[in-house]
Amino acid sequence: MPYPVAHVMFFVFCICAIAVYTTFVGLLRREISSRDIGHILLLLFIGAFFALYPDIMTVYNILVNGTIEHCHIGPIPTHSLLFSSSALLIGTFVGYMLYREFGKAVYMGLFAESASLSHLLLDDLARYDMDYFYPIYNRPISIFSYVDMEFARVDFLHYLLACYASIFFIAVVIMMALFALNHLGFEFRYRSEK
Repeated sequence: MPYPVAHVMFFVFCICAIAVYTTFVGLLRREISSRDIGHILLLLFIGAFFALYPDIMTVYNILVNGTIEHCHIGPIPTHSLLFSSSALLIGTFVGYMLYREFGKAVYMGLFAESASLSHLLLDDLARYDMDYFYPIYNRPISIFSYVDMEFARVDFLHYLLACYASIFFIAVVIMMALFALNHLGFEFRYRSEK
């Protein structure tokens, strides 16, 4: 399991690189007001919280049980798509409480979901088997386990599908974050040169 700081940094600097770039450029050009800084810090806090969200049980288990077990809430694995979907609901609720607009609330929920999925992505990259498809499929799997194996050790079709699935997973998480950030004020556009 990567450290919590690694999860937050992975989400901020890899998944949400456009937000870091636009903030940096805005600060250099002095185009960012104090209200904008508050909005940026709020998004950073929500992204950081939900990037750590699948490990939420660690705090409870350290205080109550004295262990660092963190992958289950009762029978439900926290490193699954089912548990990560709760980030969408909680993020939408938080977004609605902050903005009082359903549209922005949904994008805040999408942003929170991409942060939670980035946690699963980084744990899977660190070679931990995940319970992605719980309760449909109860055995842990790893999308990235076949990417660094030799062709002789696995079936070529299996290897090819695992490579496509892993790259597709990364692309979906990045596109979710970009889509949400675009609607939360971090837009970038193609400007044709005339």
